Amino acid sequence: MSAIRSRNKEKTMSPRREKWANYVASLKYAKYAMFHPFDGFWDLTHEKRGSIAAGTTFLVLFLVTHVLKLMYTNFQFISAPLQYVNVFEQAGSLLLPFLILCLANWSFTTLFDGKGRFSDIYVAMCYALVPYVIIQLPLVFVSHVIATDEGAFYTLLMSVSVVWSVALVFVGLMQVHDYTPGKTFIFLIATVLGAAIIIFLILVFFSLLGDLVAFFVSFYRECAVRLM
Repeated sequence: MSAIRSRNKEKTMSPRREKWANYVASLKYAKYAMFHPFDGFWDLTHEKRGSIAAGTTFLVLFLVTHVLKLMYTNFQFISAPLQYVNVFEQAGSLLLPFLILCLANWSFTTLFDGKGRFSDIYVAMCYALVPYVIIQLPLVFVSHVIATDEGAFYTLLMSVSVVWSVALVFVGLMQVHDYTPGKTFIFLIATVLGAAIIIFLILVFFSLLGDLVAFFVSFYRECAVRLM
């Protein structure tokens, strides 16, 4: 009976173990995509070597790294008053534009004959954030053990992390949509403009919504006063 139970338990746990193994494998694949971006990002989306779960993990680490950098970097290398740092506001200030960029990129796929789906775009852009995380997260702690004279080394690594991630975004979207470099560059400009339009429409919507709510509140108060 115990042997049967153990076999049944193994059968029940195998799908979970398989999912976990696939998740770990998709996390590890980020290393290959970083150093072999053309092949890596092609396989990432077309061969399904990446996953939304792993991409979301990298996105969360990116947001955590940004917040930790503001809160714990040595004051010699960053000027961010801790009393004014709102963790959720700082995370949202990066998360919302990131999602809007993904949405804008996906919105222009039909116009530019792109082949990527929204999930492919999201995964590729999330994986492109890995250099930012693996370089800037350790720099938060390194900033406390280096002198001000060594600030050039710190600034250089910060710049490398940003440039590397931007380059991976470029290559990743090029591979996702199967574009040429020139078309990808034009497509990215259109994506930024599209994201700006989406942000403008969101601001207009909430502004009109606020005015509408204020109108109904004043109307209710006016009616309440007259009925009394």
